[in-house]
Amino acid sequence: MTDGNGFLSGRLLVVAFEGWNDAGEAATGAVNTLKDLLDVDEVKRIDPELYFDYQFNRPTISTDEDGRRVIEWPSAVMYGPVVPGSSGVPLAEDAQLKVSGTNAGNIYLLIGTEPSRSWKSFTAEILDSVLAADVSGIVFLGAMLADVPHTRPISIFVSSDNPEVRAELQIERSTYEGPVGILSVLASAAETVGIPSLSIWASVPHYVHNAPSPKAMLALIDKLEEIIDVVIPRGDLVTDASEWETGIDALAAEDEEMAAYIGQLEQARDTVDSPEASGEAIAQEFERYLRKRGDGQGGWADGRQGPGPGPEPRQP
Repeated sequence: MTDGNGFLSGRLLVVAFEGWNDAGEAATGAVNTLKDLLDVDEVKRIDPELYFDYQFNRPTISTDEDGRRVIEWPSAVMYGPVVPGSSGVPLAEDAQLKVSGTNAGNIYLLIGTEPSRSWKSFTAEILDSVLAADVSGIVFLGAMLADVPHTRPISIFVSSDNPEVRAELQIERSTYEGPVGILSVLASAAETVGIPSLSIWASVPHYVHNAPSPKAMLALIDKLEEIIDVVIPRGDLVTDASEWETGIDALAAEDEEMAAYIGQLEQARDTVDSPEASGEAIAQEFERYLRKRGDGQGGWADGRQGPGPGPEPRQP
């Protein structure tokens, strides 16, 4: 947590996209939680006709509160505070209903589906809205599938390409090289126009990739709360995360191969986390683990092969 200068001194945009960047629906789940708790209105809605392939990102149909059948199209929506700069409801009065803290009225949100095409035009349109809203910093949330055990705390990696942000928040610069998602494209473009950003990524166990991960969502919210200096009510999320872990434990108890594999992941993670672990010991442990495993699992939210395991996740 900082003193509110530098990166926290202005309006912050928190961003998440469904798709490649959103394993276990953790990133979009965290931003949707903020949307439900903040007093925000829609600022900008992207026209889906320009950027989406409807055979890849199909529209959905549902029944609204008035009983009407409504089609919802894939898009991206930016939200802004109804009363910019408001400090929010004091925590003691409404701890379970509202985001609190001096930064609560400075938070903008962008949530949507990763576009299918025309990423450069999409990025330009988003940045036009960001600049019009006088946003001074962006926080990107992402989640990737990784070789991590569900029984240990979710690994979180915070990084920034901006040297001032890294110095202020004592975070690192990502060394990842390879395919990227829309978050990286937006981050690069934002930096070009002078808007600093940082990324918060969670590692989701790849062997439960078909289900939402409330534990990863909770880990992102915990770190986001720390970074942007607000208090975010957790609601039922803590209970949901516990039940998620218990459910996987029950499945593993009925599958010896899965239980053995999780045990390997736990051993590797505990080696990394042990106070006496050296860099060489960590590397040796993961080399041993990979030799034993050798099945090429792990990757991104859509099942593509991602970075290998390591002491901290690397994100696109």
